[in-house]
Amino acid sequence: MTVSQCRADFFVYNKELYHFLWAIQQNCLRRNCTQIASVSIEIAPVDPLVVLGKLTQPQQVSFYWENKSKKEAIASFDAAAKLEITGKNRFKESEYFIKDCLDRTICFSEIDRAFSKPQFLCSFSFFDELSQADYPFPSATIFLPRWQVAVKNNRYTFVANIPIDARVDIQKILQVLWSKLETIHSLEYDFPSLKIRQPKFSQKYVANPEHFKRSVLGALESIQSNRLRKVVLADVLDVRANIRFNLLQSLNNLRQFHSNCCIFSISNGKGQNFIGASPERLIGIDKQQLITDALAGSAPRGKTPAEDALNASRLLSSIKERHEHSLVIDFITQRLSQLGLLPQVLKPRLRQLSNIQHLWTPINAVVPNNVHPLRIVAQLHPTPAVAGAAREIACREIRRYENFERGLYAAPLGWVDSEGNCEFIVGIRSALIDSDRARLYAGAGIVAGSNPEKELAEVQLKLQALLRALV
Repeated sequence: MTVSQCRADFFVYNKELYHFLWAIQQNCLRRNCTQIASVSIEIAPVDPLVVLGKLTQPQQVSFYWENKSKKEAIASFDAAAKLEITGKNRFKESEYFIKDCLDRTICFSEIDRAFSKPQFLCSFSFFDELSQADYPFPSATIFLPRWQVAVKNNRYTFVANIPIDARVDIQKILQVLWSKLETIHSLEYDFPSLKIRQPKFSQKYVANPEHFKRSVLGALESIQSNRLRKVVLADVLDVRANIRFNLLQSLNNLRQFHSNCCIFSISNGKGQNFIGASPERLIGIDKQQLITDALAGSAPRGKTPAEDALNASRLLSSIKERHEHSLVIDFITQRLSQLGLLPQVLKPRLRQLSNIQHLWTPINAVVPNNVHPLRIVAQLHPTPAVAGAAREIACREIRRYENFERGLYAAPLGWVDSEGNCEFIVGIRSALIDSDRARLYAGAGIVAGSNPEKELAEVQLKLQALLRALV
């Protein structure tokens, strides 16, 4: 669709849209309330990452999501409605917030496709309560974006979610809406071809390898005494650059280096961003069909095809790695069954990434209408892949051994739409960016038979892959 076609279509919409908004406003006047008008329009091709860079203001919350294998990307910014909470009821309260917003939302659209409906962007921390008072993200943030540009299977959609009350100027709303569309259509499709450079850091605070190895040994003692079967221990790498990190270029690097992962970025509107390239889906629901991943057990990629195949063969035959993987499968199937779902376990396979490979088993189920996606997220998080088993004991061990706040690391991040479709990934292979500083996170699953040196090497491999993308 050309700019002139978009302009013509918009002016056709304009009269109809004006009356649509006016009718909502009259209802708000009668009922003394606020409602949300959700307007979706087909647009010409544009790179959502370019949109994120050009239209997002520093003081606005934003959310970026790209899954190249599914041919989809989302750039959302500013909030028409937002909830920030903490505590054990955060998933339930988030569900209520979404339902309340949808009760007040009226849609205006002539298209019916993926990402054309109201879509809520969600980020949760690993623990219900944060132990670090100054951590820059709350333990739960859910927002309905004011502006969103998305692509799915080469179909591009612009969505505006507009709060309407008795006092708003509808003509001004239409002017702002058209201004946003004109700006989007003026953008170049391709991301600027900046040269990918290796990061140069003025300071690098290398995580203490001896502390991590001592933690692994302590965890192995707990496993040997049968207190638990597995615990996932993480470590961090703090770095400082000579200049501010280039968020957009770092995201562009991530999507080039890790094209088979989900690339994400979440901004709190206060200058901090949580970004990463996650290989692990927590859940995805499309028309009530749920799929989730059991992803645990790993080995490095080989430098030659022969070495790669050997590493894969060893991973598939490793008793230790298969045991770690089976813990995740058992946990997911049990937790889904407790919600009344009937999980179907598919055949195990390898998930091969650019620098590491994992044991991977997809699990399917049908989701009843009365089960909200966030109920499933709450039921599954955290899985043994990022916490351990038994889960409660493993989480206590994590608090005991890790001397940093996990925050959004290894936690559910994703979206839910008005029809119950959703996609949540686990925020691993991730970094917290704050101006010229970054904290990188990575972890490893500790089970009986784990070797501290090998677990440290796995963590460092994951950290270096992420560090390579930051500029």
